[in-house]
Amino acid sequence: MKCPYCSQPESKVVDSRDSETGEAIRRRRECLSCHKRFTTYERVEAVPLWVVKKDGRREEFNRRKLMGGLVNASTKRDIASAQLEVLIDDIENALRSRNVTEVRSREIGEIVMQRLRALDEIAYVRFASVYRSFQDVAQMRATIEEVLANPPGTRPPDAPRRRRKRADERSEPALDIGK
Repeated sequence: MKCPYCSQPESKVVDSRDSETGEAIRRRRECLSCHKRFTTYERVEAVPLWVVKKDGRREEFNRRKLMGGLVNASTKRDIASAQLEVLIDDIENALRSRNVTEVRSREIGEIVMQRLRALDEIAYVRFASVYRSFQDVAQMRATIEEVLANPPGTRPPDAPRRRRKRADERSEPALDIGK
């Protein structure tokens, strides 16, 4: 494993433990050359999960891209990177548990919004401003007012319960990888 500080290939494992979700092994390493410490995560290589973008393009699900968006949203907030890793693990597990090879970017965004709101409301509003492409302050104000009126874990009184569509009701067939 190359050291991210000096690029030397030799390091030793100082600590190793399962992640909170059990989906990865977290290893603390120390470079044998510069003696700085860094963290690595070891995961089983999974079946690729493809994200269908708004314009129809498909790209492979990218944890780092999701982490970048979450880091930007949570800048100067009291949120540890380990919390964001757990959040991303939860989101990826929720997507993969569907046993499909493709998921719409909109679905990922909605899951992120839901989980991020429960974690930190400021980060939620920041993420929403980018994800929903706010065009003016009024849109941001409406989101903030909605957060203030409906704390995490509550539903707005006029919000209808959404029913999950059955496979035969979906507009596009889902690709089944579970069989």
